[in-house]
Amino acid sequence: MNDFVHPASRETDTRRGRRLEYFTLGWNLTEAIVGIGAGVVAGSIALVGFGVDSIIESFSGAILLWRLQSHEADERREQRALKLVGISFFLLAAYVAIDAAKTLVQREPPHASIVGVCLAAVSIVVMPLLARAKRRVAARLNSRALVADSRQTDLCAYLSGILFVGLALNALFGWWWADSTAAILMVPIITREGIEALRGDACDNCS
Repeated sequence: MNDFVHPASRETDTRRGRRLEYFTLGWNLTEAIVGIGAGVVAGSIALVGFGVDSIIESFSGAILLWRLQSHEADERREQRALKLVGISFFLLAAYVAIDAAKTLVQREPPHASIVGVCLAAVSIVVMPLLARAKRRVAARLNSRALVADSRQTDLCAYLSGILFVGLALNALFGWWWADSTAAILMVPIITREGIEALRGDACDNCS
């Protein structure tokens, strides 16, 4: 990758990155409010957990907004943002593991919720598109922190898929354990992303 980016172009890409992060933050906070609200109404631990996941993922978006306040190639700011995003991966992994394990031990099935199913379905579509847009901007800015954040967005899509499938399998077949089991299988992947971010290895997909 060519490390030189014309200042005007870099400023444009930085503004584009900020818009993506504002959207990410707004979307995740909306997911949190709707997910937790629908989960409380339906008595669904899975939906409440999904809402809390979204709050944790908002942390990553807020970090990148801070990083993109400056369009300069500030390596110190970039490294600090990358490490903070790495920490957010560990927070997410810990919460997913604890919440899924608690659901399995206490045999708490995800209850039917039309709002929850619709929320998960829309997120499955929106999050991959958002992650792809972030990677395009990250490639132009050569930002490892933004690449790491795009992976956080990908994980949001995966967790949305897990919630959707879990709700569907429980409704159709009574497989109440499906979404929690799948979520636990995601924990090593989330943890690995956190380790790579802390090591500064998050740019292998920059280009």
